[in-house]
Amino acid sequence: MIGAKKAIRFFMVLIAFSTTLVGWANEGSEHGHKSEDNGRIDDPVEINEYIQHHLKDSHYFNFFSIGEHHYGFPLPVIVWTSGGLKAFMASEFHHDENGDVIVEKGDVNLAMIHGHIYELEEGASDVEFNEEHHPHNAHKVLDFSITKSVVGMLIAALLLFLGFGALAKGYKKGPIPTGVGRALEPLVIYVRDEIARPNIGEKKYKRFMPYLLTVFFFIWILNLLGLTPLGFNVTGQIAVTFCLAIVTFLITQFVGNKDYWKHIFWMPGVPWPMKIILAPIEVLGMFTKPFSLMIRLFANMTAGHFVVMSLIALMILLKNQFGAVGSTGISLVLALFISVIELLVAFLQAFIFTMLSALFIGAAVEEHDHH
Repeated sequence: MIGAKKAIRFFMVLIAFSTTLVGWANEGSEHGHKSEDNGRIDDPVEINEYIQHHLKDSHYFNFFSIGEHHYGFPLPVIVWTSGGLKAFMASEFHHDENGDVIVEKGDVNLAMIHGHIYELEEGASDVEFNEEHHPHNAHKVLDFSITKSVVGMLIAALLLFLGFGALAKGYKKGPIPTGVGRALEPLVIYVRDEIARPNIGEKKYKRFMPYLLTVFFFIWILNLLGLTPLGFNVTGQIAVTFCLAIVTFLITQFVGNKDYWKHIFWMPGVPWPMKIILAPIEVLGMFTKPFSLMIRLFANMTAGHFVVMSLIALMILLKNQFGAVGSTGISLVLALFISVIELLVAFLQAFIFTMLSALFIGAAVEEHDHH
């Protein structure tokens, strides 16, 4: 398919960039929050902490938990320390006598604190916290770990390669693809005719189709993965949405023609005193546009997951009022209703991100006639 090589390069850069940023943005604890009653969570505060924990990224891939037992597998930890590159599995982190999660790698001691990986100062064997409960004898390392969000992006990339590979093979056999390609073709045509052509223009839209198709299907598949029991929340990670938004920002700036820059710094047809006032506003607008892309996708997907998990938690909170069966029924009905809406939101957020990206790019390449 046209632009396949560009799509592959985009995925590699995006995943590499996101891997680093996700390591820095991850704030969640790796082990969750449990009450002392055999890991049972039945308090509103504990439920809220549990939901927030599961919305964040992790160095572990947990399928489910029963009491204090977690069923899943650890993920590779890859960090750059003062002693060079260190790579190991997250399962090597263990609690020391002070309760800190420590791993020794050569002459470097590493600690995992609230999902972040820190390097302890030379000679330190445990973490010391200040009054604000921040470590003061450790510093963050450059984290390239394969976290749960990175696994989700790799799965989405694999599904895209398989799906569009099937579509490309289908076109080689005839004008009408079959199988998976036949299901993808209407969406490809939709992106082309409803997003790219109207916003970029008939003459220039083909140049940006590889990016628009890639970002649309990438976000859509990640959003759908977030609705599965696997518990992905990739588009709910600010680092991932930042990477997607910054790619749109860079493309917009690099393809901008002279008319685009003229309308930013010296708007034609406007009195010069107003040009001086409008220029800083237009420059600020260059950065608020990708910022809105980043926040919109992040906030909507995070809010959706939070609402679904909160509704499921109703079976615990309402157990005394409606009984176990009644509270479970109410919780499941409401959660199912919201989940169906989330299927629409998954597509809608991919459409909005792609449409606004096309709109920004179209404004940058548009030719203006000044009389």
